[in-house]
Amino acid sequence: MKNIERFANLALAGLTVAPLVVKVDPNVNVVLTACLTVFVGCYRSVKPTPPSETMSNEHAMRFPLVGSAMLLSLFLLFKFLSKDLVNAVLTCYFFVLGIAALSATLLPAIKRFLPKPWNDNVITLRFPYFRSLEVEFTKSQIIASIPGTFFCAWYASKKHWLANNILGLAFSIQGIEMLSLGSFKTGAILLAGLFVYDIFWVFFTPVMVSVAKSFDAPIKLLFPTSDAARPFSMLGLGDIVIPGIFVALALRFDVSRAKESQYFKSAFLGYTFGLVLTIIVMNWFQAAQPALLYIVPGVIGFLAAHCIWNGEVIPLLAFDESKLNSSEETDADSNKKAD
Repeated sequence: MKNIERFANLALAGLTVAPLVVKVDPNVNVVLTACLTVFVGCYRSVKPTPPSETMSNEHAMRFPLVGSAMLLSLFLLFKFLSKDLVNAVLTCYFFVLGIAALSATLLPAIKRFLPKPWNDNVITLRFPYFRSLEVEFTKSQIIASIPGTFFCAWYASKKHWLANNILGLAFSIQGIEMLSLGSFKTGAILLAGLFVYDIFWVFFTPVMVSVAKSFDAPIKLLFPTSDAARPFSMLGLGDIVIPGIFVALALRFDVSRAKESQYFKSAFLGYTFGLVLTIIVMNWFQAAQPALLYIVPGVIGFLAAHCIWNGEVIPLLAFDESKLNSSEETDADSNKKAD
């Protein structure tokens, strides 16, 4: 599977820079870029130990409400304050966040070429007047932050679409890799809530589209078009990360059972189907579409149909990564006591 992962990484990198040298259909670019990003993020999320923190059902229920409050706050900020001022503050914020995301994304590739002590030995930085504040890092992370800093400086100074997309892809990959839903029940609650959230804010208010157009930050991917009136097609990072963490959960479920990636394939196929359907409807009506309206039923529908066909609904619903983590900690404690 490592060869497939490497190919996906190379294909994603090539597709990202391809519009600089050749004409790429934006519709094809949207689908391929999003699917490759989800694929890469999913396989990076598979780790030797389960995630230490997972999302609870309560957090999943509150997420659409918190997202709505943030979206409305941004809309009001852009409405009553200078757009340049708001974007300047956001640029500073995303400059720091972008360095961290790009460094973490590049680190696995860079650390293979560095001495082992650079990867293992942790340096602790303590601040003199804030004793409780500590920052831990390795020399490898410092090396990985150098290209991240240059990319973020390029983005802050030029706001080029390629710099925006590189940061956006790093945020998406890190989000899928690091976030864990814990269980399919929690994932279904989150996706159902954001399904309603996306429909409401796109179809019934001008808020979502207005913020997306005003927000000059790497929260969306930009795909160059040949239309002077509409130079870029856009895809929000939420349309990649939110379904992506659900698809990643399906992959880790397959891995936990030491079986071939069967449910991952159905969930990934559902994501691809939903995204293609979004593009078709968007071009048919020539209007912005809430992508989760099509992606959520695709991901959940394909996965549900597959597990019902296999008669494995109960094992899939019983899967809980937080319990896996707790059981591993219990086993480790019992081993220590035995020693």
